[in-house]
Amino acid sequence: MIIAFAQKAAMRAVNFNQGDIASLNHAGADFTPEAWKAFMKHFEGFLDKTGAPIFSSSFVPSKSATVLGQENGIVHLRIPGTLTQTQNQSRTTYRAALEVYAGGKPIKVHHLEQITCVGASTACQ
Repeated sequence: MIIAFAQKAAMRAVNFNQGDIASLNHAGADFTPEAWKAFMKHFEGFLDKTGAPIFSSSFVPSKSATVLGQENGIVHLRIPGTLTQTQNQSRTTYRAALEVYAGGKPIKVHHLEQITCVGASTACQ
């Protein structure tokens, strides 16, 4: 149950459209307040004056999440895949992974981090 929630919540958070504040913020309810604030900190400089993203983001998993650990009811998992970021006519695609910590009652995301993989990195496999 936690794994399915974490996968869906992570996908909602990293898939959004340029100029559409709702497409970015709709995932906030899946996070603890502290985790959402930390996740949104990575967007500083990439939001317009209304808080809407100035680029689009799309993450496509390459396989199901792998559980890396569990402690005190919080599950740590990794979702490998491809991250595409688009701004106007520019597009960049990366091998990437989402690192997610989720759990608690009610279940919430406690941490979400996007990792970009290069070369022979095994984090995205």
